[in-house]
Amino acid sequence: MKVSTRAEYGLRALIDLARHYGEGPVQTHAIAQRQGLPEPYLNQLMASLRQAGLVTSKRGPAGGHTLARPPEQISLREAFGVLEGTTSPWWCVETDDPDCVHVHGCGLRPVWQAIQAAAEGVLDRLTLADLQPRRQPAGRR
Repeated sequence: MKVSTRAEYGLRALIDLARHYGEGPVQTHAIAQRQGLPEPYLNQLMASLRQAGLVTSKRGPAGGHTLARPPEQISLREAFGVLEGTTSPWWCVETDDPDCVHVHGCGLRPVWQAIQAAAEGVLDRLTLADLQPRRQPAGRR
């Protein structure tokens, strides 16, 4: 399964926001710099994430973006759905009745369905909080 740069960059931005959750708004240029992302494209992604209700934004010098909910409450599947749209590895899996001459007796469709189910299972189980680095207690390395 290939993932678009839209999904990759958007998820990296959400992970960055999760890392700074509770610290106040995070400016787009700071996310772009830390994550090595193009800021104009990131602005577009943040608008999509805001419209989907995953991110809130505040304008002005002290503005920026924050997660709309705690990182533990945002699954990767929800975020991936906003950014990528589907986990389907092939078009025929996106519908119950694909318009394909091979649909009856197709040997590949069950494989594509299994791949989609596996991907959705992983994305359902993980939240933005799960992707944060584990901090070592002081004095340990």
